[in-house]
Amino acid sequence: MATSGKVIKCRAAVAWGHKQPLVVEEIEVFPPRDHEIRIKVVATGMCHSDLYFLVDCEGWSGFPAVLGHEGAGIVESVGPHVTKFRPGDKVIPVPITQCGECRFCLNPESNLCVKGWPLIKHEEVSHITSRLKCKGQTLVQFAGISTFSEYTVVSEVALAKINDSAPLETVCLLGCGIPTGYGAAINIAKVKPGSTCAVFGLGAVGLAAVMGCKAAGATRIIVIDTNKDKFEKAKVFGATDFVNPKDHARPIQEVLVEMTNGGVDFSLECVGNVDVMRSAFESCVKGWGVSVVVGYTESGEVSTLPMQLLAGRTWKGCFFGGYKSVESVPKLVDEYMAKKLKVDEFVSHRLPLDRINEAVDLLVQGKSIRTVLEISQVQ
Repeated sequence: MATSGKVIKCRAAVAWGHKQPLVVEEIEVFPPRDHEIRIKVVATGMCHSDLYFLVDCEGWSGFPAVLGHEGAGIVESVGPHVTKFRPGDKVIPVPITQCGECRFCLNPESNLCVKGWPLIKHEEVSHITSRLKCKGQTLVQFAGISTFSEYTVVSEVALAKINDSAPLETVCLLGCGIPTGYGAAINIAKVKPGSTCAVFGLGAVGLAAVMGCKAAGATRIIVIDTNKDKFEKAKVFGATDFVNPKDHARPIQEVLVEMTNGGVDFSLECVGNVDVMRSAFESCVKGWGVSVVVGYTESGEVSTLPMQLLAGRTWKGCFFGGYKSVESVPKLVDEYMAKKLKVDEFVSHRLPLDRINEAVDLLVQGKSIRTVLEISQVQ
């Protein structure tokens, strides 16, 4: 492309500080270096993790930054030694990298990677790795990605090449939220046919977990949320029972244990709240109950009584639904294209980049499932 090897000036939503509105600025995106790819971002979802670091994570030091990590786009140019991608490829950047060589990548039981966000604090290394600048300042690339920008640069181990006919404005959601919840049920909890499940939290991740429980053959799927307006949407994905903690004076785990004759077989916490994590764990049946922590937070510590574990329950956690990202995301896109996986149903709003703060407000107010931001046009 004509821009290859040159600095690109484009628009991006910059987070200048904690709890400050995002500002659409002109930024500079530098050419990719060794094993990097510069992509034109077409669409991106507004994920709760973006909101968490912008609003809730008091100690985060990653400002100024360009947030966004759930996007899809087109390769604009590639850096030296890149062999798996070429300009024009449709791609989805992934927050969980897959280098294919480290101890984690080589272990079939793990989807972590030594080069990925959970093991590297990108806000601490961005002065070296970031390819984005604004007003002379280096911008932190959130999760090493930054999709709230018309262009961004990512490592080749954080990029999945996808079906060339896939609609980028929809499959962008397969970059984080849907695989996170869906995979937590399928890959980590390993929900069994005929089982009873409980899903705590009905954002996009929670709804994807409901979808995963349904796909795995669960016959009873109980959803728990303080926003009853989300219950109708949960039915679309397979929910059978609906519980609002506001309707009960006692701990919600006690309510669920009573509803299920001793507890659910599987529970998934999709909120990112340590108290809810405990409730989800203690709602599981003794002997074989499995609870999976899916929601992200750095606030507080999880706890329970030792007897809850001694009784035979299992407590687990995962990033990105346990999927090895680079190899799995293209398969998920193909499942969507074959109408075997719901994705469109997660989109509640579509907005242009200029209205990104509206997307933030919709998420804060619990009025959206996923807002897709239309970043740039496909030419």
